[in-house]
Amino acid sequence: QVQLVESGGGLVQPGGSLRLSCVASGSIVSIVSMGWYRQAPGKQRDLVAIITNGGTTTYADSVKGRFTICRDNAKRTLYLEMNNLKPEDTAGYYCNAQTFPVGNWWGQGTQVTVSS
Repeated sequence: QVQLVESGGGLVQPGGSLRLSCVASGSIVSIVSMGWYRQAPGKQRDLVAIITNGGTTTYADSVKGRFTICRDNAKRTLYLEMNNLKPEDTAGYYCNAQTFPVGNWWGQGTQVTVSS
């Protein structure tokens, strides 16, 4: 099992920045990729960004050039640096870990609200 705990959400003005963190514990040696997803009220949960153990990253088109995903393996922490935030970025943000052979783990989420 893998446990994920997110932090760093909050209220920010349009154009502002936030950094989300996700600390992993448990069977972290089995993790093959980690990512961030977001879900707005009444909408499905969508991919924001993922990073593999090899460092390959993938971003949703809507956040390319504004968000950066990275991992600090020594600290067992996943980050999402979010810049130039827009009101449409408002959502619950969830950390995800994929494990080998089969596993899909979620954190409890952290709220990001972009509003003036």
